[in-house]
Amino acid sequence: MTAFFMDYGLFLAKTGTLVLALGVVLLMIGRARRSGQHVPERLEVVNLNDRFRSMAQTLQQATLPRQLFKKVLKKEKKALKQKNKRSASQKEDIRKRTFVIDFHGDIKATAVASLRETISAVLMEAKPADEVVLRLENAGGLVHEHGLAASQLARIREKGIPLVVTVDKVAASGGYLMACVADRILAAPFAILGSIGVLAQMPNFHGLLSRHGIEFEKIQAGRYKRTMTLFGENTEEDRAKMQEQIDEVHGLFQRFVEDFRPQLDMEQVATGEYWYGKQALDRKLIDAMQTSDDYLMAASEDSDIYLLKYSVKKRLSERFLSSMQQTALKLFTR
Repeated sequence: MTAFFMDYGLFLAKTGTLVLALGVVLLMIGRARRSGQHVPERLEVVNLNDRFRSMAQTLQQATLPRQLFKKVLKKEKKALKQKNKRSASQKEDIRKRTFVIDFHGDIKATAVASLRETISAVLMEAKPADEVVLRLENAGGLVHEHGLAASQLARIREKGIPLVVTVDKVAASGGYLMACVADRILAAPFAILGSIGVLAQMPNFHGLLSRHGIEFEKIQAGRYKRTMTLFGENTEEDRAKMQEQIDEVHGLFQRFVEDFRPQLDMEQVATGEYWYGKQALDRKLIDAMQTSDDYLMAASEDSDIYLLKYSVKKRLSERFLSSMQQTALKLFTR
């Protein structure tokens, strides 16, 4: 009898746990539906001058004698107060503003969605006396996605606002398509730049399928609706058409770069090769070797620097799907 009650109690516990889990799931679904009509979006603005000042004061506090630190802190507060007072009384004394945007690229340039919104916000406020700095990290990917990203940066140039692109790690292929739009390109000594070329590649399983008696049928309307194929037999005409299309895209790539950097020798740099900092400087792919940190620290002396981050709060289902897509993309890339 005791064993019966123990089994029965265990059964009730399992049932209660299952009912509770279902309740939580239904509650989450209900909240997702209610919140589905409004997805919070916001533009976060961080004053980098304040951040630099705070870090310096933290270091001073740890390394200077207490009395000396108090004197330094008092002097800095006095100078800051006087600067704010002048700015408030003299509108024409407003300092230059530098708007910093980060772009971390992937194959599909998914960050372009937030980039376009951030640039729209900047263009509503920035003046020709201000400046936009893009900290770019992008190894390239799909042509149309990176072309859109480059077009967003061109909006800044069209408004007459100076644009500086800094590359600490890589701006290759589609990444350089974006970088070339800038008035100035700065790169770290071992940053990778260039790769002005176009690549298309795919496996073909026709021979494998044929050996196992599997036929592949293709029905199409339009002579070139499909050229190269994964499963059918590729002909010389298919390969020639694909090569023609790749050459056309490469030509568009070169002309776009040349429009913004006419000083380049396209015969030399449009080979698909990439180069490191000093090599890129010798080939005029960049204008100077300097890290983004050095540039912004120097700019902070006579400019108010603001880091802009545009974010959209995704629903649980969207975050899950995005995570799955990124995982699959990483596996595909590897």
